[in-house]
Amino acid sequence: MIGQLRGRLAEKRPNQVLVDVGGVGYLVQVPLSSFAALGELHTEVTLLIHTHVREDALALYGFVSSREKHLFELLLSASGVGPSLALKILSGMSVEELVPAIRGSDLGRLTKIPGVGRKTAERMVVELKDKLEAVVLEAQKPAAASAAGVEADVISALVNLGYEPRAAESAASEAKSEAGASNFEKLLRASLQSLAAPKGRATHAGD
Repeated sequence: MIGQLRGRLAEKRPNQVLVDVGGVGYLVQVPLSSFAALGELHTEVTLLIHTHVREDALALYGFVSSREKHLFELLLSASGVGPSLALKILSGMSVEELVPAIRGSDLGRLTKIPGVGRKTAERMVVELKDKLEAVVLEAQKPAAASAAGVEADVISALVNLGYEPRAAESAASEAKSEAGASNFEKLLRASLQSLAAPKGRATHAGD
């Protein structure tokens, strides 16, 4: 099993990176928070890896912090939550927001995450509430980037989460005036809030 990768960041896009380790490229799925915390292309990165093995595939999921990896693995233990949905959950809400939402049985907040319906949210609360004591919360510092690059990355991230491109562009543009465009994570959160509002709700994948 692969538990950690350290190498050169060969490619980087929301939800997926390519890490060159001694000439071998590893394609790794990452949550948006880890994507935001990674440095520029061709710099050295270290990712904690969860290796997911199925009969027909082997997939790598990477995290910049042990708390995110731990929470990802806890999410996988909930009924009906697979790796793709767990990654969407971590992309749709930060650990600092997600842990209190689950422990506080806040179904309203949980169902605002694209892909999470009421039944899934209820299962997460029932099955994970008592397991979250061990998740250590610590601040993360997202990497700096140009305003234009940040907005484009946010739009791409929203599309990857299941929103329509036009709705994603509109939400990012609206959020930029409120949250600014220098911080990927802040702009992403503001865009998700805009999309979650009744007037701007967009079509996205269900459970």
